[in-house]
Amino acid sequence: CQEQEQTLSQVKDSHESAMNVNEDTDSRRLGATNKVCLYFIIATLGVLLVFALATIMVLVVQRTEADPAMEGIKKPIRTGNTFEDYLRLLQSVPAANGTAAYMRVSSTVNSSKLSLAEKGICEAIKCQSPELVIREQGLYLIFCNLNFQFPNCSKSPIDLKIELLVNDRVDRQMLSTFCASETCQDKTFKTLLQLHLTHLDKEDKISVTLNHPEFLNDVSLPNENVLGVLKYSDGM
Repeated sequence: CQEQEQTLSQVKDSHESAMNVNEDTDSRRLGATNKVCLYFIIATLGVLLVFALATIMVLVVQRTEADPAMEGIKKPIRTGNTFEDYLRLLQSVPAANGTAAYMRVSSTVNSSKLSLAEKGICEAIKCQSPELVIREQGLYLIFCNLNFQFPNCSKSPIDLKIELLVNDRVDRQMLSTFCASETCQDKTFKTLLQLHLTHLDKEDKISVTLNHPEFLNDVSLPNENVLGVLKYSDGM
């Protein structure tokens, strides 16, 4: 009986030792797995932190970068004549210059070129329909203000094209797309202004054409349809 008890005790001790070894092994494996997960989480957070810092630096550089349209007040990059340029030119034109035309225009049947009405101002410029004829060479500001009326509410877009002609050649053009909304009224109005600063010679002829002259508002605002020329100086 004592031998059997000793044998059972040894077996029990061996079993307990084996269980302790397995528990130690499992603990080591679990600890190794936790370390791998911890390292992975740290690495991921580090990558995200670097990405966030890089994004912030890019945004800061973009905000502090100089405007490409203006490289300083003294030397701005000019991309063409602006409304402010024309306004300064008009303010500096001498009142005694005496060379100007401000003529009402209207649509004509079966023609894209607008005709000149008799009503208007014509000083030192020959105003013969459908053209303004220059009598003295120089630098001129050509302007055209047109008012359009769309009697029917169309759901499809309409392209309005204005062309300023010098000797029947296109010298400046404007394209504007009119898109009617779903809630538009029966009548819709639109106004377009075209400005052009150029050098003109004696006997140069100025005129304007429309791709849709049928939409020109000759009824509600006939006096708002104007073709004009103003002399700025005698040369470039």
